Amino acid sequence: MIKLDFSKQGGLIPCIVQEEETNEVLMLAYMNEESLEKTIETGLATYWSRSRNELWVKGETSGHVQHVSQILVDCDQDTLLIKVRQEGAACHTGKHSCFYRTIQGKEIL
Repeated sequence: MIKLDFSKQGGLIPCIVQEEETNEVLMLAYMNEESLEKTIETGLATYWSRSRNELWVKGETSGHVQHVSQILVDCDQDTLLIKVRQEGAACHTGKHSCFYRTIQGKEIL
């Protein structure tokens, strides 16, 4: 059994979210033990909202849910890679991925 280390970041671990079919990185979120348990239980990505200080089911209000197909753990057991089937946009801006801008020189495009 893998024991995740939630102690390093105040009970939160980073989760890299990747689209299952294309391997595109969609977003970075955080989980605590409760959100991970809820994700495993429901099959829907559930994160910890640091700004609202509460559980957050991705797409609960927008309908842009993430169906979890696989959860991978890094070698230090303090970061997750979650593979999902994304419905709609992953980013709150409406973009498919939160990573849609590049840095060139001193400006972000």
